[in-house]
Amino acid sequence: MDLLWLEDFLALASESNFSRAAAARNLSQPAFSRRIRSLEDWVGVTLVDRDTHRIALTEAGNAFRLVAEEVSRRLAIGRDEAKEIGNARISELRFAATHALSVTFFPAWLQSLEDEAGFGTITLIADHMVACERYMLEGRADFLLCHDHPAATNRLDPSGFSSIHIGQDLLLPVTGADAEGKPLNQLPGSHEAPLPYLEFESRSGMGRILQASQTLISGGAILKPVFRSHLANGLLTMARDGRGVTWAPLSLAGPDLESGRLVRAGGEQWDVPIEIRLYRPRARRSPSVERFWNMIRARSTRADEAQEPA
Repeated sequence: MDLLWLEDFLALASESNFSRAAAARNLSQPAFSRRIRSLEDWVGVTLVDRDTHRIALTEAGNAFRLVAEEVSRRLAIGRDEAKEIGNARISELRFAATHALSVTFFPAWLQSLEDEAGFGTITLIADHMVACERYMLEGRADFLLCHDHPAATNRLDPSGFSSIHIGQDLLLPVTGADAEGKPLNQLPGSHEAPLPYLEFESRSGMGRILQASQTLISGGAILKPVFRSHLANGLLTMARDGRGVTWAPLSLAGPDLESGRLVRAGGEQWDVPIEIRLYRPRARRSPSVERFWNMIRARSTRADEAQEPA
């Protein structure tokens, strides 16, 4: 059995699409499909249900996914421990971050931390939330920086991962403006004229949060999806061009709102407060990872104490 087949299988499990998974693995779709078939032949059972419109794992596939993730994670941890013994990975920190936070939050946040303590090599992988979860589950990243909401779930089980709240953000509805600076689209819309909706796709953490918060449903939004992406920047570009309404993090949409290129598409009742959280595996990692985590925890504790009433 080729260990690369496990990575192929996990990519397919995350993407639920042969074409996207093959692209993520830098393979042609026929070559990728052959490798998945080879893995199924080795396991001796069908792992992927190919009869549905959206690719899904079989019951056996879901069970094997847990095994594949554990094997990949243990191999990655073992490799890191060996490098640590050989002094090859003493001062390296590997971050996975969702696209929006990699641009808006991560650079300034890291700079503020470097003012307090110096680090070695920093590696940042920016991707959608599903892929970032996979990097953590497979042990390919030490930390995950992402948006979070109490009602939303992710695949980083608390028994294997811990997290710290490190910031606040806000999901709010935005749209392009007319010549007078008024919104081109105004929530909630109507059955006669549903609002064109620029929505996050299922791989996006933002889309997951919006669905979990039930804000669109409770507010009675009447929307017609016209464009879908996991990239907040792509959705904002479409909104600036007058193509519809989208929800975006304030950290990303703020400059456009200040300049008037975007305006609110509705009042504060449509807003979704969200956290910025940093995740890590509970298993002990390299000394540099442990030092960094301890510093973040100390910072978080000081911030909490500062907010407590005197």
